[in-house]
Amino acid sequence: MKRVDPFYKSKEWRKCREKILIRDHYLCQQCLRNGKLTTANTVHHIKPREDYPELALDEDNLESICPPCHNQEHPEKGRKKTEEPRRKRRATIMKAEANPERW
Repeated sequence: MKRVDPFYKSKEWRKCREKILIRDHYLCQQCLRNGKLTTANTVHHIKPREDYPELALDEDNLESICPPCHNQEHPEKGRKKTEEPRRKRRATIMKAEANPERW
């Protein structure tokens, strides 16, 4: 089970996050730089919080971003390699014919 960093539950972060989303009009800033219009629901630390904790709430270090762009920024937060790979689904294909009694 994934643990949520207590920082992201803090009142300060939630207020700051909302302020950034409003500032950026809930639009993904990376997509905008590429000429696309995409809604954002995530706020991204441009300089990683782990390396720059003093910038954790600095508005100049934060931008609104969509989930696909955020996943590109943080591939390490995706599926872990230690997890069991998903099984391929198999479907049994059966031949179906119309009921001749109904025609």
